[in-house]
Order: sequence, then structure tokens, then C-alpha cells
Amino acid sequence: MSEVRASDEPTPAGSNHDRDEPHDANVGSRLNWLRAGVLGANDGIVSTAGVVVGVAGATADKAVIVLAGIAALTAGAVSMAAGEYVSVSTQRDSERALIALETRELHEDPEGELEELTQIYEAKGMSRQLAAQVAEELTAHDALGAHAEAELGIDPNDLTNPWHAAGASMLAFVVGALLPMLTITFSPASFRIHVTVLSVAAALALTGWASARLGRSPATRAVLRNVAGGLLAMGVTYAIGALVGVNLG
Repeated sequence: MSEVRASDEPTPAGSNHDRDEPHDANVGSRLNWLRAGVLGANDGIVSTAGVVVGVAGATADKAVIVLAGIAALTAGAVSMAAGEYVSVSTQRDSERALIALETRELHEDPEGELEELTQIYEAKGMSRQLAAQVAEELTAHDALGAHAEAELGIDPNDLTNPWHAAGASMLAFVVGALLPMLTITFSPASFRIHVTVLSVAAALALTGWASARLGRSPATRAVLRNVAGGLLAMGVTYAIGALVGVNLG
């Protein structure tokens, strides 16, 4: 009988393969980027909404409210980009230092490193013989890649780019911040606050749902937590704005 490859065998109904789960090596990295984008947009929504609603509580002057919103959007976007750049650059420097150390150890003590890799796979549940075979084959294929992944959890060929991270954070923040900016700018003065609060709550519900889906966690709690936090932020800033506006007036 001819040998049937595993890929040609029918998939049992109800098996895990029916879930169409992604198995590509970079899926975790892509999910982290998506999650960071959702969180960046969420920050843009909450922080900018808090500023414009707070200023609207102090004054009905549309020009002042818009100016405050633009300042909040600009400062927040630049701050997000700078913070992400510094954070990822620090992480990248640490990863490079660890990779350099691993490279030196592989050069100076290849047998010791092979034994270390074997023990790592043994600790994962492999037999000694299989662990040694896997370690030898992976080392022969790409010694640095195998050791960096198993020992450090790092892919030497796929280090995070700080410029990409900074740009993505800035873009996500701006996209989120535009919603409260546009709603409070173009809504009628008598309904300005109400429309902004409702639109922000809806947007936060969406980002809460998206973050829950990406993290495969319960959506209801994430949505309620997100919306409650945003409403609290707007409520506090509006109350402070109204108090300051009355006192200054």
C-alpha cells in the first residue's frame, strides 16, 4: 500500500484543525502588533476625549476646544512614538547583547552549548536520546538560531524595529484621537458633550471587544471595563473643567 502523507489524510470532524488556527512562526509577533495598535487607538480615544470634554466643561468656545484637542492629539501621538521608540530600542539592545554572548559561547564551548540545548529539550519532556538528536540536528542547521530561541526566546533574524514600533503607535493613537476631535468639532453646541460621550463609549466598546478577541478572553468584561474607564475619565475631566470654568468666570 502506498504511503499516505499526513497532509493528505482527512481531518476528523470537530478536531482542532477545523478551527483554522494559525501556526506560522510569526503569528505571535503579528498578534502583538495588532494588540499594540488596538491599545494605542484606545489611548488616543480616552486621553483626547478627556481633554476636549474637560475643556468643553469650562468653556463653550469652539475654537478653544478644538485647539485643546489638537494639542492633546499632537502631544499624545509624539509621546507615544517617543516612548515606544525608547522602549523597543532598549529591548533590541538587550537582545543584541544576549545574541552576542550566545555567539561567543557557541564559539568557545560548542560541546557545552550542545549539552545545554539537549537538557532544555529533556526538560520539555523528551527522552535523552531524542533530545540529543533534536539538539544536534537543530545545531547543524542553525546553531545560533536554535540556541537563541530555546534559551532566550529570541529570533536573531526577526528583532523588533523601533522605528516601526514608534510609527505604528503614533498612527494608532492619531486614529483613535480623531474620533472625539471630529465629534466635538462638528456636533451642535447644545448636544456637543452628549454626542462625544456616546461616540467615545461606542468606540471603546469596539476596542475592548477587539482586544478581548485578540487575547482570546471574555469580551463582555473587556468591553465593560473599557467603557467604564473612558466614561470615568471624561466624567472627572468634565467636572474639573466645569469647576475651573465657573471659578475663572
